[in-house]
Amino acid sequence: MVSPDTIRTVVGTIGNMVSLIGMFLSPLPTFWRIWKKKSVEEFSPLPYLSMLMNCSLWICYGIPIVHPNSTLVLTVNGTGFIIEFMYVAGFFMYSGGKSRRGVLLILLSEFTYIAIMLSLVLSLTHSLPRRSLIIGLHCVIGGTLPYISSLSIMKMVIKTKSVDFMSLPLSCAGFANGICWTLYALLRFDPFILIPNGIGLFLATMQLILYGIYYKSTQKQIEGRNNRSENNIQMT
Repeated sequence: MVSPDTIRTVVGTIGNMVSLIGMFLSPLPTFWRIWKKKSVEEFSPLPYLSMLMNCSLWICYGIPIVHPNSTLVLTVNGTGFIIEFMYVAGFFMYSGGKSRRGVLLILLSEFTYIAIMLSLVLSLTHSLPRRSLIIGLHCVIGGTLPYISSLSIMKMVIKTKSVDFMSLPLSCAGFANGICWTLYALLRFDPFILIPNGIGLFLATMQLILYGIYYKSTQKQIEGRNNRSENNIQMT
């Protein structure tokens, strides 16, 4: 009979692959578009900044002197940190002056917060359960940030009735990621992993519903823009 720990390890490994391929690499088409146009257009850097913060917090949670036996959590978030940092660097490169300063300010604030928080926890608390509790609570908050930041995108979709600036691969990846890590947290109950990923699963589901609702209207808007472009070309 397969033990719960073995099942949990398998689920966590699948979660790692989903996070890497789905969550962290799915924005590549978006950044290919940004690179070609040399502009971030209306794309928001907030999901990537919040994901960078999220990865940083989970790295702190997964280190052995805070929460032992968290190799899967540590490896996936270490990889994610590197990838998300590259995305943020891309936004910084192709943003305008005001937006660029905003990205830099948020980035410096995140790193300062992480450094101070981890230093205080390691120096003032000396038991692993207490360290796990304090940093775990930060992870619950930080873990919901990437998903809550998507609310701004959902608001734009509802307002414009267009999914042009909603990344479908990222939404699908968020859905699959939420399923894997919610199950992982339930197999050996870990509320710090369960809460943010449960919220993420719910919000990713809502994004997919919105995509289904507004996909047709988006296609009509694209056709309208193409027709206007053709008319302008003919007039000239």
